[in-house]
Amino acid sequence: MTDNISPHIFRAYDIRGLYNKDLTPEIMYQIGLAAGTYVIKELKGKEIVAGSDLRQTSVPLAYAFISGATAVGVNVTYVGTTAFGQTLFKGWKLKKDAIAFITGSHLPPEWNGIKFYFSDGVGFPEEELMKIRDICLTKEYSKVEWEKIGKIETADAKQDYLEFFKNKMNFQKEIKVALDCGGASTTLSAPHVFREIGLEVTPVYCEPDPTFSARPSDPKPKNLTKLVAEVKMNNCDFGVAFDGDGDRAVIVDDKGRVLSADQTGIILGKYGLEEKKGTVIVNVECSKSVGEQLEPLGFKIKQIPVGHTFLTLEAKNENSPLGIESSGHLILPEFFLFDDALVIPMRIAEIIEKTNRKLSELVNEIPVYPLKKEEVKCGDELKFKVIDVLKGQLLKEYENVNTMDGIRVELEKGWVLIRASNTSPIIRLTAEADNDQILNDIVDMFKNKLNKVIKQL
Repeated sequence: MTDNISPHIFRAYDIRGLYNKDLTPEIMYQIGLAAGTYVIKELKGKEIVAGSDLRQTSVPLAYAFISGATAVGVNVTYVGTTAFGQTLFKGWKLKKDAIAFITGSHLPPEWNGIKFYFSDGVGFPEEELMKIRDICLTKEYSKVEWEKIGKIETADAKQDYLEFFKNKMNFQKEIKVALDCGGASTTLSAPHVFREIGLEVTPVYCEPDPTFSARPSDPKPKNLTKLVAEVKMNNCDFGVAFDGDGDRAVIVDDKGRVLSADQTGIILGKYGLEEKKGTVIVNVECSKSVGEQLEPLGFKIKQIPVGHTFLTLEAKNENSPLGIESSGHLILPEFFLFDDALVIPMRIAEIIEKTNRKLSELVNEIPVYPLKKEEVKCGDELKFKVIDVLKGQLLKEYENVNTMDGIRVELEKGWVLIRASNTSPIIRLTAEADNDQILNDIVDMFKNKLNKVIKQL
């Protein structure tokens, strides 16, 4: 066990690491000292709301964080073991200066970490997280004398959260939802909330399971075989699976098909936002079908870099009705800006009730284009230089090139995105096209261009 902090645990969107290797209670205490100092110096405040997911390591890490934050004079309201949405909702309602959620998100149970948000639910962008990192590494925090230590209060996050949704939703028709919580944090929120607003729930892994022994906490299609089977066997209207903390939802239609975030986002836009036209925020990995389906209805499409913190920030700036992240983060800011995954299946249930159509019928109306993802090995010291050189070449060669996050080239019958991984020695190539032949041609052509630059450098 060590209390030496490794800079690599500070990522673009959160802090995360392996318990007792990268992240110990001693290290989390220092993160608490740094986060408290940040709130005082940068936000000119002294109030944090903190909560933790149900991993076995989350409570000791939460207490260590709270000890650090209070040691520099910050007051902490601790909402205990909760789902992501419950903690964020409480912080948003209480209008405190910052919100901290101790979670390993979708990672295996031996991982843990912490996510930070402003009081409006917008996640800390990378530059703000790096300020906390720098305070940690330089130890530029001032512990206060005993009489100035921050106060610790406890608060219930669950009741207000439930009442909020009961006031927003009330289903009259019988809508049957297969609910896969994966034994993770949404077991503490979703089953009860869904039943209370009038949905009929078929539970799948809805008992708390801190080791995620029933299914991994990442709701990839390959991990959802039980959910798919339950949807079909019980004639459910749809199914939903949540990730480990509850900020991503994956929808399964009544035929057992796992929907992409793009398909779900299109359905939300087409059938759930008739009165709320505006700018839909999509990241650079999203399908061209989003624009094809939503622009004719009066929506504008704005592309952003990959990362859910960009999603919430841009949605706030644009007063957007909908945000879509290809990894599965979706937001409906009419509820709130943070990406609580429970609102997505609730809105899907509303759409089914209102349209009186099967979800599979709505899905069938959305074209699905073939998509391919490839990884090309490239050293960490080289990968960003490769992207810069390739960017210069492609800007000269093609008319429609987006360079906000890697390089996305729009082609007549498809697109390609080339990005350096932030965490691994690889460059990712993603392409989508009208058919498989065009897709393969695009991938081959741009992979050759990429490999040529790598060899040159």
